[in-house]
Amino acid sequence: MRALIAGAFGTLVAAAAFTVACAPRGGTTGPPAVRAGSTTGEAHGRLGGRDRMARIALAGKALRASVSATGRWRIDEQSGRTKLVTGQGAENWRIEQNGGLLRVAGDNGDATPWREGPFVARASDGGSTLRYENRRYRGELWFTPTDSGILVVNRLPVEDYLRGVVPIELGTRQPGDRAALEAQAIAARSYAYIRVPSDVSVEPRLGWHMVATVQNQVYAGMDVEAPIVNEAIDHTAGLVLRYDGLLVDAPYYSSCGGRTAAPRESWRDVREEPYLQSVDDTDPRTGRPYCDISPRNHWTAEFDEGQLAETVRRALVAAGARDPRPGVVTEMRVEGRTASGRATALVLRTDRGDVTVRHNQIRNVLRDARGAILSSTYFSVDRESRARGHLSGVTLRGHGNGHGVGMCQWGAIGRSRAGIDARTILRHYYPGTVVGFAD
Repeated sequence: MRALIAGAFGTLVAAAAFTVACAPRGGTTGPPAVRAGSTTGEAHGRLGGRDRMARIALAGKALRASVSATGRWRIDEQSGRTKLVTGQGAENWRIEQNGGLLRVAGDNGDATPWREGPFVARASDGGSTLRYENRRYRGELWFTPTDSGILVVNRLPVEDYLRGVVPIELGTRQPGDRAALEAQAIAARSYAYIRVPSDVSVEPRLGWHMVATVQNQVYAGMDVEAPIVNEAIDHTAGLVLRYDGLLVDAPYYSSCGGRTAAPRESWRDVREEPYLQSVDDTDPRTGRPYCDISPRNHWTAEFDEGQLAETVRRALVAAGARDPRPGVVTEMRVEGRTASGRATALVLRTDRGDVTVRHNQIRNVLRDARGAILSSTYFSVDRESRARGHLSGVTLRGHGNGHGVGMCQWGAIGRSRAGIDARTILRHYYPGTVVGFAD
């Protein structure tokens, strides 16, 4: 069990980086939503005190974990029957590991006996919040020993979790972007609710439901919260996307470049969903994409001879080649286009043979000098330079930023600024869906 926990995601940090999303960094109230299973009627997203409890992995291989708070707090064993440490504020306590045991140690040399854990840090009054590695978090912090270090998990209600997700995934925005914020909150809640069961007694097998990075949804705790974002989350509380009565797994990304993609245009071996279709994102007033306001909607990427060789090496490694020596690149070409215009395959011809990369894997092998993946597969080869019979440089020209499936975040912002409400925004990017209560 511990080996599975550690091996599942390695070292994690709660960094402001989608996941599911490559998101714009940075809020107009939509009409009442319909209840799940109905296509008419009015409802407002209120939970009445009920919410699902999410477990978000903040770190998987921590050597030690420093924790403090802004007010009164304590650290207990999981059961809560044994109180290990009580604190009054900013003094730091360290969770340390010795094999399968944990203890709490202070800067003054105090330390608790070694115990099995997990340990749970909780605020002791309503005015206190916990700190872990200089970030504030709502809810509880759980510390569990694993074979690779300490697993650190933030356990909190989904609605509070979203307060640390939406500002990172969409930015804090301006008042005119309120409908986009509401749409993002509903999409992010749908994604979370698929992974967080309504029965709080069901423990996640690995100790967490989601991680705090782009592997799921980027989550940065309480310090990124903003009033306009919290208002959008509160106004849509408990509301999710449904298709044919079922919860929708709602992917999103930064910008589409003018048209979104169907799942199989971006990923191999995925099931097509009727609510994930390629849709046009052109503003009829201007004839330009709604996401043209994105600073990354149009881009160029340049690769020199060394980067091209490294691209081939990455492609060979990804394909499991025994001998991933790159060879000399003599030609690069896009072979085939999807219905939305994205590259189906990229062929790299070398003196050692052809290397073909397909779908979203193209973005992973075409990295810049800093290691960042290509913005999208919606590109063409713009210019080539040659020397000694092989490619010495290539310039790509492209559109959009992200995988292209589901909601275009900058498109949602553009639609919000055009006066379109959140429910209509979601219906466009997830055709056939309705907004309703999860439970």
